[in-house]
Amino acid sequence: MGKVERKLTQNERILKYISDFGSITQLEALADLGIMRLASRISDLKMLGYDIDSSYISVKNRYGEKCKIKRYFFKKSVDKRTEKGGD
Repeated sequence: MGKVERKLTQNERILKYISDFGSITQLEALADLGIMRLASRISDLKMLGYDIDSSYISVKNRYGEKCKIKRYFFKKSVDKRTEKGGD
C-alpha cells in the first residue's frame, strides 16, 4: 500500500497562504481555500501563539460600492501583492 498523504487543516492552509502571499482576506479564504469562517480560524491561531495582525482595506462590491474588509497578515511581514503595486 502507498503512503496516504494527510490533508492540511484549515489553520495549516491559512498559515501556508499567508506565508506564500503575505496576507489573506475572507474573500480569498473562501475562493482559494474553501474556508467560510476566517475570523474564527484567525482567533484560533492567535490563541495558539501566532502573531497575526489585521487592517481594513477598501474594495468594491458587485454594485461598484466601496466596502471595507479585513486583511490578515503576520506582524512585520510584507504583503507580496501590495509591494508590487497590487491591491
